[in-house]
Amino acid sequence: MKKLLRRGLPVLALAALPLLASAVPAAANVPAPSIQSVAREVPDAAGASAVRAPVLLFEAIDRLPVAEEHRAGYRRDLYKHWNRGQNAGDGCDTRKEVILAEAAVAPQVAAGCKLTGGSWRSAYDNLVVTDAARLDVDHFVPLAEVYDSEQMPWTAARREAYANDQNSPDTLIAVSAASNRSKADKDPAEWLPSDGTYHCTYAATWVATKLRWDLAVDDAERQALLGLAEDCATTTVVYEPVP
Repeated sequence: MKKLLRRGLPVLALAALPLLASAVPAAANVPAPSIQSVAREVPDAAGASAVRAPVLLFEAIDRLPVAEEHRAGYRRDLYKHWNRGQNAGDGCDTRKEVILAEAAVAPQVAAGCKLTGGSWRSAYDNLVVTDAARLDVDHFVPLAEVYDSEQMPWTAARREAYANDQNSPDTLIAVSAASNRSKADKDPAEWLPSDGTYHCTYAATWVATKLRWDLAVDDAERQALLGLAEDCATTTVVYEPVP
């Protein structure tokens, strides 16, 4: 199973939490998420481990191809999800595996991957969630946005691979259902997380995901990302391209 900590989110000391999602008090001794990405090791062609160097957010944005979006023909079911996940024997689909991987306090797992207890921090709105049913697993770049941004039509297999991608810490994220539904299929020109301290990380993760999957940006999206980068001078991006 993947490590509990993804995307640099801190473990929270959550010994006594309310049953419903609640805002984390500003005075709480909870470290803010890092605004910088961390270089990860990825296998090279020979199977050895290689470090992909981080690049500054401005430079990473410049690597993104710019193209008009194309929504005609989009259907959500073109992107098969959720599949059986990385561990076909654990009884959990991709969604449940992501929720388990991102728990700050691990839930109990019963037959059929039924989850009880546990706690999570929703990065988009800085909420602590104590009920897995109140979580959504968000595709960081929404499926409709992926379709808009494909430079050539993807195969069904590639679309399924994106929709269930657990080989990157960036593609999928567990967040409060309310924040995910507020975001819907909007790009950074149209929506940003309500937690402003997360904006640099959000921009870096958006760019990393688009670079990983060779997705284009439209002009308004690019300008919004460049505007964010002005306030994120030290933020870096790390990504591993999918063939």
